Amino acid sequence: MIGASKADSSSARASALIILIFLISPAWVFGQADEMSRAWNKPVAPFRIIGNLYYVGATEVSSFLITTPQGYFLIDGGFVETAPQIERNIATLGFKVSDIKFLLISHAHYDHVGGLAELKQKSGAKIVATAPDVDLLSRGGHGDFYFGDQLVFPPVHVDQVIADGQKIELGGQSLVAYLTPGHTKGNTTWAAKISDGKKTYDAVVAPQMTTLNYQFVGKESYPGIAADYETSFAILKTLPCDIFLAPHGTVFSLIEKRERLERGEHQNPFIDPDGYKRFVAQTGKLFQDKIEAQKKNLSSPKPPTH
Repeated sequence: MIGASKADSSSARASALIILIFLISPAWVFGQADEMSRAWNKPVAPFRIIGNLYYVGATEVSSFLITTPQGYFLIDGGFVETAPQIERNIATLGFKVSDIKFLLISHAHYDHVGGLAELKQKSGAKIVATAPDVDLLSRGGHGDFYFGDQLVFPPVHVDQVIADGQKIELGGQSLVAYLTPGHTKGNTTWAAKISDGKKTYDAVVAPQMTTLNYQFVGKESYPGIAADYETSFAILKTLPCDIFLAPHGTVFSLIEKRERLERGEHQNPFIDPDGYKRFVAQTGKLFQDKIEAQKKNLSSPKPPTH
């Protein structure tokens, strides 16, 4: 098991990287336009995480394939440029893109949904999202409450709107969507029970919980954003989790755990309930710290103007 100090530093690095990428991304392109984005999209050889759950994404922008006898679920499509990688990764594992039946979304930012238009075209799968992100997806990211028109992507039509706590089922496998808003209004946690041999595990694709430069005190970035974050953290604390996953590889130590899996460690390193608990605790603390800092800034006396 990874030590707490190492996990803490990894979480801090992940938060810093995620904040930076959104601050430096330009407005006029689909996909990657800066060195960091390109680094996030470096290839990762696809592999089985556990049971019928596979990793098919890039170094930092995650994509997960869950297979069933009647077709597949794919969670997130990465950047525009990630889609061809995902397609190759699925084929490398011996599966067919045309057998994807549902394209599920963590949240409507360009590094997670940029590839959906191509993946939809190649697979014919239904795009599934929670209601608050539907309009943003149809606008291709234009008019985001925080980024405006900066982080655009090819627009996509949502075929199926899924409600908070609702299940989606295929071939004996079900996934549950939990609306965990804040990072986007439709930010979604996906949970599934994954069987491996005689054991069944609770897998959670945790939501993005970074706060960027959002305003929570005074004039909020959107009305109710602070309350949304509070509600989301309350939900995350209640979810059982054995297999901890996330939209960004650094958040759940993707590369390190993959290397450990290849070395044949006795316990699958992706079985990491403590890592999930640390993630919830650490991101919750960062949120509360930001609230306190903004309250202090709001109450501090302003210098006189002349």
